[in-house]
Amino acid sequence: MAIQQWSEKITLADLQDDPQFTEDINAILDLVQTRTDVDVVLNFGEVTFLNSSNIAKLLKLRKHVMITNDRRLKLCGISTHVWGVFLVTGLDKIFDFSDDVASALAGLQIDDTQKK
Repeated sequence: MAIQQWSEKITLADLQDDPQFTEDINAILDLVQTRTDVDVVLNFGEVTFLNSSNIAKLLKLRKHVMITNDRRLKLCGISTHVWGVFLVTGLDKIFDFSDDVASALAGLQIDDTQKK
């Protein structure tokens, strides 16, 4: 996976299926625990399934980014199958979704502009 600092305040991560998924989320968790000033975009374009461990990691990441750090977390590029997992678990109501990376990044930038 590629974790890249897209801008000074936005980190973009291109996720893949497990076992890489878990390693990538752990790396992002480490990042947001040391840098409390970044928004995170997770691109699910290469993710074909989610298990309960993946969901637990996402919830932990959400807590750190959105609650502890008071920043934003956007999920994008989600396949129909993975979207079904979010719907069945009710997680579609607590995460912020965008269709693709460009939309997610634009949404964060527009939000920043409106806050100024």
